[in-house]
Amino acid sequence: MLFGIGCDIIKVSRFEKWIKNPDIIKRFYNQNELAPFSWSVQKQCEHYAVRFAAKEAFAKALGCGLIFPLRNVWVLNKDSGKPILCIADRAKQEMEQRCGQNVIVHLTLSHEKEYAIAYVAIERG
Repeated sequence: MLFGIGCDIIKVSRFEKWIKNPDIIKRFYNQNELAPFSWSVQKQCEHYAVRFAAKEAFAKALGCGLIFPLRNVWVLNKDSGKPILCIADRAKQEMEQRCGQNVIVHLTLSHEKEYAIAYVAIERG
């Protein structure tokens, strides 16, 4: 049964200031999702923008807003390239309190030069 869906869109250029400030990156991103410094500024901005959109979309799908540290939610990619949302600590506790233990979180991401978008659907078993 579908518990909730969330969507978020973000302007990629907003993240150019963020990548120049490591404290902001550390505040919002889990160490598992840090972009390589060797990437171009544009690629780093797209990377962080789409992941931030995923965090926001998850909070919307959960129906609680951002009441947990954003580092508690991060995006990894399977070998196939499919993105998966990892949820830990306070975010996981909030999800389990609202949805129960048997939950599947679906995620899709897309970005291009100017915008990044993420959709999250939370399904209860």
